[in-house]
Amino acid sequence: MTTSETRETKPAILRGLRHRCPACGEGQLFARYLKVKNTCSECGEELHHHRADDGPAYLTILIVGHVMGFVLHGLFGYMRDDPLMLALVLCTIATVLALLMLPRMKGLMVGYQWAKEMHGFSKSRARLPEASEA
Repeated sequence: MTTSETRETKPAILRGLRHRCPACGEGQLFARYLKVKNTCSECGEELHHHRADDGPAYLTILIVGHVMGFVLHGLFGYMRDDPLMLALVLCTIATVLALLMLPRMKGLMVGYQWAKEMHGFSKSRARLPEASEA
């Protein structure tokens, strides 16, 4: 990789957070809830190289856990007389927040891996078949 072909990390991460292709920012990143498309429909960038594994789940739990700590402190004073209602509200908030954050964290991981050319996202690897055809 030459210095003129460096990929910007921040825009790639922001595109991933918006469920967009980290390369062009136009195409959809996901085919389903967490299934990353093999290629971008707009620019043709191969996206199947990603290796998010447990990273998005870890980041989601980390963030939701911290947010829920503040929510618990805020709601406890209002709902201390009704612990069942407090538990139901906290579980509902945690579930909704986790479901909303999980695809965004996976997009963040895919965008970061693309920007840092990790796990097969490098341009030199994508050019190997073209060089063998010539």
